[in-house]
Amino acid sequence: MIPPSCLNAMLIISMAFLYQPSAYAGNQQIPVKVVVVTMFEHGEAAGDRPGELQYWVEDFPLDRSLPFAMGEYPLYYNADDQVLAICVGGGIPNATASTMALGLDPRFDFSQSYWLIAGIAGGDPKDTSLGSAVWAQHVVDGDLLYEIDAREIPESWPYGIVPLGGEEPASTREDIATGWTVDTVHYALNQDLVNWAYAITADTKLEDTPEMAQFRAQFTNHDQARQPPRVMLGDTLAASTYWHGEKLNDWANDWIRLYAGDDANFVTSNMEDTGTLTALRRLARIGRVNESKILVLRTVSNYTLPPAGKAAAWSATAEYPNRGRPALRAAFEVGRAAVKGLVENWDHFAHSPTNPVK
Repeated sequence: MIPPSCLNAMLIISMAFLYQPSAYAGNQQIPVKVVVVTMFEHGEAAGDRPGELQYWVEDFPLDRSLPFAMGEYPLYYNADDQVLAICVGGGIPNATASTMALGLDPRFDFSQSYWLIAGIAGGDPKDTSLGSAVWAQHVVDGDLLYEIDAREIPESWPYGIVPLGGEEPASTREDIATGWTVDTVHYALNQDLVNWAYAITADTKLEDTPEMAQFRAQFTNHDQARQPPRVMLGDTLAASTYWHGEKLNDWANDWIRLYAGDDANFVTSNMEDTGTLTALRRLARIGRVNESKILVLRTVSNYTLPPAGKAAAWSATAEYPNRGRPALRAAFEVGRAAVKGLVENWDHFAHSPTNPVK
């Protein structure tokens, strides 16, 4: 008798076959060395205002478009380097669904693939600056929690956010031990691979502009926020809610350490990554994905709290300097350097993600 879990997996895979274009029938699978995961696009994938996908399509380049009915956008592919890009759509639900659909798509061979999430983010001005590129070591979910409206928070609480199963905001990992949780709150990435990606991209030249410098100069109480853009390490918090302000920034720093450990550090905020990683973890259960081959790169388009003298409401809706384009470009430039490093050293990386070449 086949166990129910196996039957479920077989049913999902069978459904994936049913929904693919008939032109695939009988064709050999398309090999993929790297999947680039982007989150949003403005208009078309080429020729207009760029989002996270467009630079990859135009400048990598990814010159072949493939239909993807179960996703938000077509897929784009470079046959020479065997690099595939997906734009999953904004928010954790879109990211989860699109990534799962791609992972089950039988047109592709993902048996040796690396997955690079590359997109823009909010940045903690206590740690980073506009246009910086940040490689994550930990990804933590910021949606799975209890929350009390700010107008009703007890006076002794720092904010109205409580871990699942808790009774008040937690300050140590021991405080969440008696609560309850799910396996999608914290993802620890392959440290060796992250360190390799950081090392080979650390000297990447990142765009700086007068508009960025002018905006940074407002942060007189945060030295790191006034620095030119750079490549760095730092952890990321994923939440479909676009949150903002000093109090929630304090929460984000506490929350990252609570779930990822005292050495973890909140640097960027995003709206998709735990969705993407949840799908990849499920796909790993049926052998479609190798979890040790995942990288997360987020670049800073805006700050997560206002400068001194400005209200959080103003800051949350302020126009990004240069409309976020330097951060979009940084995600591509730094991401491309890592992708090229993987492809050019494929004899090694095809088999060994845990001991990368130096």
